[in-house]
Amino acid sequence: MKTESEVWFERAKRRIPGGVNSPVRAYKAVGGVPPFIASGSGSHVRDVDGREYIDYVGSWGPLLLGHAHPAVVEAVARAARDGTSFGAPTTREVELAELISEMVRSVEVVRLVSSGTEACMAAIRLARGFTGRPKIIKFSGCYHGHADSFLIEAGSGAATFGVPSSPGVTEGVARDTLNARYNGLASVDALLAANRGQVAAIIVEPVAGNMGCVPPASGFLEGLRERCTAEGALLVFDEVMTGFRVAPGGAQERYRIRPDLTTLGKIVGGGMPLAAYGGREEIMRKVAPDGPVYQAGTLSGNPVAVAAGLATLSVLRADPALYARLEQKAARLETGTRLALADVGLVAHPQRIGAMHCLYFTEKPVTDWDTAALADRALFAAYFHAMLDEGIYLAPSQFEAGFLSAAHTDEDIDRTLGAMERCLRRALAARGKDGAP
Repeated sequence: MKTESEVWFERAKRRIPGGVNSPVRAYKAVGGVPPFIASGSGSHVRDVDGREYIDYVGSWGPLLLGHAHPAVVEAVARAARDGTSFGAPTTREVELAELISEMVRSVEVVRLVSSGTEACMAAIRLARGFTGRPKIIKFSGCYHGHADSFLIEAGSGAATFGVPSSPGVTEGVARDTLNARYNGLASVDALLAANRGQVAAIIVEPVAGNMGCVPPASGFLEGLRERCTAEGALLVFDEVMTGFRVAPGGAQERYRIRPDLTTLGKIVGGGMPLAAYGGREEIMRKVAPDGPVYQAGTLSGNPVAVAAGLATLSVLRADPALYARLEQKAARLETGTRLALADVGLVAHPQRIGAMHCLYFTEKPVTDWDTAALADRALFAAYFHAMLDEGIYLAPSQFEAGFLSAAHTDEDIDRTLGAMERCLRRALAARGKDGAP
């Protein structure tokens, strides 16, 4: 007999591409049918079949406070009662902009938008408009949304022009997008030398979270800052994922680097569709209507989304010890993971920054996309399904970061670690290995 999730997935596939509204949700990387989620509370979610899971996806990062946090729910309900959209200025927009600037010190002026993709797209347009230059440098394995400029993969060599990696992206766009190696300053130098005076910006995830979780190497972010300053290019930190997660002021606070522009998403909206981009005032004043760089949105600064974001950031600001508690929980999960791997005799690499984490099924440390791509995806898929059977909800891809929330308890972590060794052994057995040292 089919489960409710299977029934709903069949219905979804008839009317929605792949049955999902974002590709990774379709479980193509791991196989099987995704559970359809009915509700969430704290650190747990429940599917339409009534199964409950400890959630380490957290809506892909926004839910630092957990599902249905009372302060956020109340703020959303109160805002919705006042009206769901006006297309006009509201006081809460101003309050949120002020709070963002207070917490992220490099953001002197900020514009609210509706998604991380939109924020990154607007930041790159602004960088080009401010500098008068056409090209950007991005890094293989970093994801900045699905705008055309970002759907480019590297060619054969650091100085090679990118080629489109999605149909619908033109060669002209590809030629203006240059790919470097994450944690590889030499590849950046080669691109800058080959395109002197043409690079408007370098955009980077300060902690790469879309090829798993890859921390910046010592000196990497500092090197990018130095090169942008020397070249007259703008340094853009994509903190859609890391903003307010790895520190109250994001990765730029944790690593003490001041970018020219910052993009924010996920946590800034408290789980609602809201994002932002901001930075130095002289740059941001080029945005319409102050300047000639056009960007607009009917739902930008939506009052319900702004209320959720304002409530979330207010909780974070009022509880500075929250990040220390998150660090402690995440460190305990990481230590337990290493012990479980040792117990089954498997060489693999847990990687973590703050409340972001990933377990790579590869024997080599992961520092960039090339090393991440060596991971055993079949072994990960077997492990993923074993954990799902145990009621542990992980991201359905080897190359997605996992997230802890303030709502995760010691009991949640104990239960996760208790299941982990069994699931590793099951995964190894499914791959034809006995797991012995």
